Parts: sequence; C-alpha cells; structure tokens
Amino acid sequence: FASIDEVPKKAITMGIGTIMKAKKILLIANGKGKAEILEKSLFGDVTPEVPASILQFFKGEVVVCADEEALSVILEKHPEAVTK
Repeated sequence: FASIDEVPKKAITMGIGTIMKAKKILLIANGKGKAEILEKSLFGDVTPEVPASILQFFKGEVVVCADEEALSVILEKHPEAVTK
C-alpha cells in the first residue's frame, strides 16, 4: 500500500488449507492495480510470494470475475483463457 491510509481497516481471512477444501471458489478482481498479480496467480509459478497461485492446483471450480482493467495482462498474454 502506498500509505497507511490505504491499508484496509477490516478484512476476512481464511487459511489456504480451508480454501483448498472448498467445492467452488469465486475470485474477484477489480482495477488495473490487480492486473499483474491476477495473471501471476493464474498463470505464474506457484509460490508463497503469490498465495493465490495455489489455486492452480485446486480440484474444484474456480470462477474469476474481473473487470477489463484487472484482466488486461491476461488479455494480452493469454487471450484464449478469457470468456465473457
């Protein structure tokens, strides 16, 4: 975050183990600031530095809902992966 004022005051968290036991996951991303990390999460190396990258091993269904700005890197590098 650029400043302390941008840090969320509240959040809901869940452990990765619990998330991986789900039947379906909804991943929501909004804005240009999420474009690079969304692409790394879905197409990059699976690494602790990008916790959402573990979803590449998820056995259930992952639904990604994102605006065009958040999808911009994926649209550029992996256009075949996007359905509208």
